This record gives sequence, C-alpha cells and structure tokens, in this order.
Amino acid sequence: MQIREGPGRRPAPSAVGALRSPMSAMMLAMVATMASFYVAGRLWQDAQNRVYLIKELDRRTGQGQSAISVDDTLKVVACRQQGKRLASLEMELAAAKHEGFVGKYTPETNGTHSRKKPLIVIGIMSSFGRKNYRDAVRKSWLPTGSMLKKLEEEKGIVVRFIVGRSANRGDTFDREIDDENRSTKDFLILDDHIESDEELPKKTKSFFANAAETFDAAFYAKVNDDIYINVDTLSAMLETHWDKPRVYIGCMKSGEVFSDS
Repeated sequence: MQIREGPGRRPAPSAVGALRSPMSAMMLAMVATMASFYVAGRLWQDAQNRVYLIKELDRRTGQGQSAISVDDTLKVVACRQQGKRLASLEMELAAAKHEGFVGKYTPETNGTHSRKKPLIVIGIMSSFGRKNYRDAVRKSWLPTGSMLKKLEEEKGIVVRFIVGRSANRGDTFDREIDDENRSTKDFLILDDHIESDEELPKKTKSFFANAAETFDAAFYAKVNDDIYINVDTLSAMLETHWDKPRVYIGCMKSGEVFSDS
C-alpha cells in the first residue's frame, strides 16, 4: 500500500534548518572577512595620511621636528614677561642716573694698576632648600674659590646666587644660607627682600637695583639655578656689544633676541 504526499505538504521545520545552517555560517564568515579587510585598509590609509601630513609640515617649516610643545610655549611666554620687566627696570635705572644716582662702587687704584670694569654681573635666582641645584651649577659651569675670583678679574664676569631672607628672620633657613655663603662666598643676599614665590618679580627688581649699585658693569643678567651657561661663548658675544650703551639681550630659548634701543 503506497501513501503519496499531497501537493501542499512541506518538509518538517527541522529539516529546513538543517539545510540552511551551513549556508548561513558561510555567508557570515564571508561578510566578516570582507569587513576585516575593509577596516584594515582604512587604518592603513589613515596611517599613511598622518605620515604624509607630518612630512609635509616638516618640509614647509624646514625644521624637521615636531611642533613646539605646550611646555616650550609657556617658557616663551615667561621669557616675554621677563623682557617687559627688564625693559621697565632699565627705564627706572636710566631715570635714576639722570637724577644723579651714583653707585657704591669705586674705581680702586693702586699705583699704576686700575681695577677693570666688569663685563657682566650674572644673578642666579635661587631660594631656600635648593642647595643641590647650586652645587650642580658649581660642578658644571661656575668655578669656586680662587677660580671664581680669577673669572671676575680676567674675564670680568661676576656671578652670584641671589637669595632673600626668611619671613622669620634669623631662623634655620637664614642660618643655612649664611653658613653656605661663608664657605663658598658666591651669594648676593637681599636683606630687604622676603623670600617667597609670590615676590619673585620684586626679587628680580631688587637684584638689578643692588647689582647696579654695587658693580659698574657693562651688562646685568639673571638666570635660574637650573640653567647652564657657556661662559666663554657668553663673554665672546658680549664683547661685540661692549660699546652699545643700551643693549637688551632677551631670553634665547626660542632664538637670539637683540635690541640696541
């Protein structure tokens, strides 16, 4: 006895799923593979575009290096602010000299020997608790002892660490600075200035006033105690500007800055 299926009858659902599941898996695998190739291609293209843009920027600027960092930008801004302060101090000093200001320095003479006018007075801005920085300067570019005196006499370069006084006059901070100065003799202590971060502009002004009053130098400069100077190069450069009475040489972290007015 044969039983024939009717024309409207369909296979069982489980049979249809069994036929379609291999096909679905293959399609998903193909789609995933194509998507992977597409994403990898876009990433590679983006990387190539970045390389091209960096090379083009270097070519146009002619520097061959990355753009200036945020830290460098802040240093440039600080240098400009120092330049404005120096310009203001220079005007005040000129006005004081016009009114008859005379420094405490005297051109000492002994027979035929005349004391040489200093080329430059350099104030190294320092503060309490920074002896390690001062020692690093002494071990690198600032001589000590008799060699410091020789630098002043032969090259006309006077260098002093600039430190104020403690708000609690005579405390441990003051005593440590006094003891260090007795040993090294390379400080200019500002007795009329209270050492604090908020008073740094006044400290700079006080240094230039004291330096101009004490030394009849051709140039006056300030640096921080984490700056290193090539003394020979500085001396040679300043010698070319000796005869210019109002020369300002600005912060050179972003390049040389000269002004003869």
